[in-house]
Amino acid sequence: MAKIAVLGYGTVGSGVVEVINTNYDSIAKRATDVVEVKSVLDLRDFPGDPIQEKIVHDIDLIINDPEIDVVVEVMGGVEPAFTFVKRALEAGKSVCTSNKALVAAHGSELLAMAKDRNLNFMFEASVGGGIPIIRPLNQSLTADEITQITGILNGTTNYILTKMSRKGSSYDEVLKEAQELGYAERNPEADVEGFDACRKIAILTSLAFGSTVKFEEITTEGITKISTEDFKYAEQLGCVVKLLATSRKIDNKVYAITAPFMIDASHPLYNVNDVLNGIYINGNVIGDVMFFGAGAGKLPTASAVVADVVDCVKHKGKNVMTIWSSEKLELGATDDVKRDFFVRVKGNDASKVKELFGNVPIITVPDIKGEFGFVTGFMTEKAFNEAAKELNVINRIRLDHTKL
Repeated sequence: MAKIAVLGYGTVGSGVVEVINTNYDSIAKRATDVVEVKSVLDLRDFPGDPIQEKIVHDIDLIINDPEIDVVVEVMGGVEPAFTFVKRALEAGKSVCTSNKALVAAHGSELLAMAKDRNLNFMFEASVGGGIPIIRPLNQSLTADEITQITGILNGTTNYILTKMSRKGSSYDEVLKEAQELGYAERNPEADVEGFDACRKIAILTSLAFGSTVKFEEITTEGITKISTEDFKYAEQLGCVVKLLATSRKIDNKVYAITAPFMIDASHPLYNVNDVLNGIYINGNVIGDVMFFGAGAGKLPTASAVVADVVDCVKHKGKNVMTIWSSEKLELGATDDVKRDFFVRVKGNDASKVKELFGNVPIITVPDIKGEFGFVTGFMTEKAFNEAAKELNVINRIRLDHTKL
């Protein structure tokens, strides 16, 4: 029998227990051993819940328990999660986590610790919730050189942008609705400012290219400046607005960004709506691959965590995770990337725009007065920023032309 401990009995932690109880027999068959939750660490008690008899309040009771083979960390945040995970690995226990903040900050170090001890540190659920993406990058796509990863990696922002597009509602209105439905936190900053998606693309980029990407160095913009007017222009262009987290290899340099983009119907992520996530990968051999599904939620995320538990049990005493070097990957400068931009400008005189950007098409929306829009040609971010200084810009949104 393989006994596990769960650190944190919140949404995902309770989901892990539920998945193991619900699929007890099939999990045992796939793990080639019975998997049982022995201990659950939480500050709280849960009177009336059957889990109460397994609740402990002291991490030492788990670390020092020789019967526990695998520790599941679903507490969130970097500390005390990092300390607890390090101690578990030092005590000879494999670790599975859904904690993207922990993985983004310390993934390479924890992978190295696990490898040195013939253990595993697994984190399938840290990106994309229930969508299998870490395992494919680690196992299925290892014959390829990855050239691009582009994803809608945050369900909260995707829900907000979808509703703004369909209903014509304002950002503030839809955010309030998302909070009432439980899709957005009371303090939604990590989601709406792009930090959550940024951490996830840092993890995927580190895995794909084998060296550590510091999420703090990825250019990151949120969705708080996106307005109903932007969506009206997008409609004129046959586009929608999505928060994309993307990394690309161009001329042996990796460039990464998390920001709102306009995409048209030919884009693989165009129809990824509401709280769903989608991830597009291009490899030099396999070509285009798409992953799509529930990017968050109690049971989808818990399912991915338990899949990692099964892998740890099945490969006890053998390290199967990829090498993710602690060597830092130097990202290319965002200023050097070429793309085109949608721009909204105050006023009605387009002569300055034509002078700066050439004979670009001017876009107007009948019920929006005192401004107009245009789409630039293909140019570097630096060149655009220099030229845009001479205009009274209301907003600008990058375009992404990825096609399957």
